[in-house]
Amino acid sequence: MSEKIFPSSLVSAQWLAEHIERPDIVVLDASWFLPGVERDPAQEWSVKRIPGARFFDFDNKVAAPDTELPHMLPSADFFSQANSELGIKTNDSIVVYDSQGVFSAPRVWWMFRAMGHQSVAVLDGGLSAWENAGFSIETSSPYVVEKTEYKATFQPQWVIDADALSTKLDTLDTVVLDARPAARFYGTQPEPREGVRSGHMPSAKSLPFSQLVKDGHFISVEQLTQRFDAVSEPEQHLIFSCGSGVTACVLALAAELAGREKLTVYDGSWTEWGRVLKYPVIKQ
Repeated sequence: MSEKIFPSSLVSAQWLAEHIERPDIVVLDASWFLPGVERDPAQEWSVKRIPGARFFDFDNKVAAPDTELPHMLPSADFFSQANSELGIKTNDSIVVYDSQGVFSAPRVWWMFRAMGHQSVAVLDGGLSAWENAGFSIETSSPYVVEKTEYKATFQPQWVIDADALSTKLDTLDTVVLDARPAARFYGTQPEPREGVRSGHMPSAKSLPFSQLVKDGHFISVEQLTQRFDAVSEPEQHLIFSCGSGVTACVLALAAELAGREKLTVYDGSWTEWGRVLKYPVIKQ
């Protein structure tokens, strides 16, 4: 697969501006909004984007079909076909951004890592950071990309399902970190999706993703390290959950930046766990 050209899994607007003309760099807009937010990310991309950026629709197009759960990770074959349609090559280096700073782009970073793609990074600060730095914005109609041949290789260590996770809740070498707001974690605020119970998994710990970002940027590596050291040991296996598998990936990227190595995302997250009665839920 691809080789890393990035200094880390997080790059600055300045770094991207200096390298964006490389033929092997592909920029992806992975903007996504919570249900109920009256914004259309694909429409916004079509009229305003980083030059050459392609829209990566992980909510509707690059997602597993035939499931009631939102934007689940598709199979390697499905992922390969979707990337081929986007004109992405197996050896390209990918920079992902979103329009909220650091919110949904880490989801796509995680998807590529779970599919064996090493050379992928998130733009710190997203579209706003690019604009605020004074770099050009493309507003013309997006160009049509030529289809390529992309080959994904699934990496199972990056993802876990509910049944497998349920066997790890009380193991000493594993910590489940929940990225939802604390009020939802403790069950004092109802879940936004109908039919989903309030609370959290037994033994899980609360680490709201909002504690890891400030003004659309990740906090410093030193601060990230402190946040993870407060809730886990350096050698523990970290499993990340959230509402529907998006902000869990903010935690996954932050953990990697902080030097953690055993990282897994629970893709179904609370949308699945909270509504399937066989999985235990507590509120204290």
